[in-house]
Amino acid sequence: MVDEPPRIRPNRPEIGKSSQRAPLANAIRQSGHWPISGSPVYVVELSLKLSPMPVAVQRKEQSDAEALYGHVKQAMESGHPRLLELSCEKEESKHIALLSSEVVAVQTYEKSAMGGGSKRPGFSFDD
Repeated sequence: MVDEPPRIRPNRPEIGKSSQRAPLANAIRQSGHWPISGSPVYVVELSLKLSPMPVAVQRKEQSDAEALYGHVKQAMESGHPRLLELSCEKEESKHIALLSSEVVAVQTYEKSAMGGGSKRPGFSFDD
């Protein structure tokens, strides 16, 4: 008779327990800064050559997201590689720099702060 090795359960927290989610949710609510409860966040998403994951930057205001979209689009249209530096509005110390020649697509979409829902990026017939 062969003894089976003991089964090892992964040491991961149970997702969905309110006691684990509450500290983060409470901290966000109390800070009153990001995201503003009930208001949408606007995402500018850049697809890069040979990268399966896009680079996304969030903006609180739609006009700021549209301005960033226009800046990236203009850099792509110029045909000359330029260094684009993007920063985070939430944490100003976070920056990323990339070459405009490596950007293959840029899109904007609205992401709801409540429930993490978002309008589907890209184009669709559903509203």
